[in-house]
Amino acid sequence: MTLLQAILLGIVQGLTEFIPISSTAHLVLAMRALNLALTPEQATASIAVIQLGTLIAVLIYFARDIWNITRAFVHDHFVLLKEGRRDHFNRKNEHARLSPDAWLGWLIIIGTVPVVIAGLAFKKQIEGTFTKNLMVIATMMIVVAILLAIAEIVGKRQRRMQELSVKDALAVGVAQCLALIPGSSRSGSTIMAGLLVGETRETAARFSFLLSIPAIAASGLLELKEAIDKLPPGSFVNLAAGTIVSGIVGYLSIWFLLRFLRTHTTGVFIGYRLIVGGAILVLLFMGKISAL
Repeated sequence: MTLLQAILLGIVQGLTEFIPISSTAHLVLAMRALNLALTPEQATASIAVIQLGTLIAVLIYFARDIWNITRAFVHDHFVLLKEGRRDHFNRKNEHARLSPDAWLGWLIIIGTVPVVIAGLAFKKQIEGTFTKNLMVIATMMIVVAILLAIAEIVGKRQRRMQELSVKDALAVGVAQCLALIPGSSRSGSTIMAGLLVGETRETAARFSFLLSIPAIAASGLLELKEAIDKLPPGSFVNLAAGTIVSGIVGYLSIWFLLRFLRTHTTGVFIGYRLIVGGAILVLLFMGKISAL
């Protein structure tokens, strides 16, 4: 992988990780267009390492939120332990004695559990050819587009961050497991789930981004360890450049999407997914490209 190729992959990753159009789909297509001679395992490792750039982007963008959540989580639980109270989940809102930020910390933990279980259970499939299969990618591009359209139609879009509950965490957390299937899009799947359970578009996106932090960190750091053994010796300098680029572009993508969803629907992304997914299927059925 040359420096220019790594930078181009970083741009693709940064643009598509948070915008609901599937980063994996676009990275696989980009790798094909750039004629990268990588095995499926090497491609997976490269993608996961470049994803660390978007992890840095979301950490920087939400630094204040992360600090407030962490501080409140530690402080509130320390107080509860110190006072020896055992009834702090006894009121209707389930987190009566926890501040909103501390409760949000629990929601992120709860929402992360499903993808951790699924990721470990299907680790071999994720690292293999399944996640590079254009038939699977194109199908999921269309399927999630349809589900996102349904969510836009039936979602009440009333609830904001301070009103999130365990139901939200579980719904969005389970939906995040869809991101393990290439073409689904982590942000697309989780925003879709958020809309279905009644969140506003901006709330669905913001919670989606916060929930992505543990998942991206876990997959990126795990694959980084394995990438050391799988990738050629000269790859890491170029991958580091691609990672930095993905972080810069990813930060701008977060800024754009949160502002865009305040006044717009996800319709443009739904349309884009349908067009790209349909085009890939047509090319596959015409024999112009191969699934693998």
